[in-house]
Amino acid sequence: MPPKFNIQKVLIAPLDWGLGHATRCIPIIKSLLNNGYTVIIAAEGTQANLLQNEFPNLAILLLKGYRVRYSKSKWVLPFKLLWQVPGLFQTIRYERNWLANTIKEHKIDLVISDNRYGLSSQTIPCIFITHQLTIKTPFRWLEKRIQLINYHYINHFTRCWVPDVLGGVTAAGKLSHPALLPNTKIQYTGLLSRFQKRGVTKKFNYCILLSGPEPQRSVLEKKIMNSLHKFNGKTLLVRGKPGSNEELTVPENITVKNHLPGNELEEAILQSEYIICRSGYTTVMELISLQKKSILIPTPGQTEQEYLADWLQEKQFCIRMAQSDFTWDAAIEKAKTFPYQMLSLPIFNDNTLVELLADL
Repeated sequence: MPPKFNIQKVLIAPLDWGLGHATRCIPIIKSLLNNGYTVIIAAEGTQANLLQNEFPNLAILLLKGYRVRYSKSKWVLPFKLLWQVPGLFQTIRYERNWLANTIKEHKIDLVISDNRYGLSSQTIPCIFITHQLTIKTPFRWLEKRIQLINYHYINHFTRCWVPDVLGGVTAAGKLSHPALLPNTKIQYTGLLSRFQKRGVTKKFNYCILLSGPEPQRSVLEKKIMNSLHKFNGKTLLVRGKPGSNEELTVPENITVKNHLPGNELEEAILQSEYIICRSGYTTVMELISLQKKSILIPTPGQTEQEYLADWLQEKQFCIRMAQSDFTWDAAIEKAKTFPYQMLSLPIFNDNTLVELLADL
């Protein structure tokens, strides 16, 4: 049963920026349920579908996402994102009004917001989850300006949970450990991973995980599909398209899945020798928890993913390849000679949750 914090009903809401924010909420939701809390999820679209599949018995409230749109060109992306900023501020204002009504209607005692800036309240505790206390940009002056805005919103929350470790070798480097911290109390939770390392029989030489927002997910998929005839080993391709029934024509040594639920994805990754995927932070946390050799391909223009891939390659945890430079032959040749060093970092668990909530 949960400790007596006057908290019984918890609202948890992930950002709709790919599926990573939703998937890293899964271990938190499981721990809340294991500790006897009532959980309500707020999401829409593919994030809502993913969490509904994982937790079919939980209520999901429709909450409009930020709906950020991307470009095919990494050079155009910063300007396209800048053009959408007024809409993001409007969504944040909408979130605040929505939350005030939802707290009253559903008698919410605690809010856990994964990177949704408007879900704070003066009436109940609200927790903000982010690994980006530093938001990387191509320009240092812009980075400082964005940090001020970032902290302005974080300071409206009761606590800020950072899914990383406090010191030593960290998963996110400067992203989670800036020189200047916000006023809100920071708590490092350990890695948020759905998965646990265990021994299994190897089934695949390579596992390709496609993920992230369009159109870049499809751009990388097309590049992979054009190279499938070169794949000599047994390969699993997970397309990152939950809800899709599309079938692809591929060679016999290739297995294609549009989407895998968490337990099947964990099994697939464990059964594979090399993982080829984006360098989104949720994916990085899960690869670290499973101690898997990886080839990371940052989404073009996403400076956070580019920084993470560079940081982890420096620690010899992964190989980093630019999408524009990716070829199957070069990737596999480099992977087979790379001196991989696995990271061993603490993972968020039920006891972590109890300690974090006790601090409230």
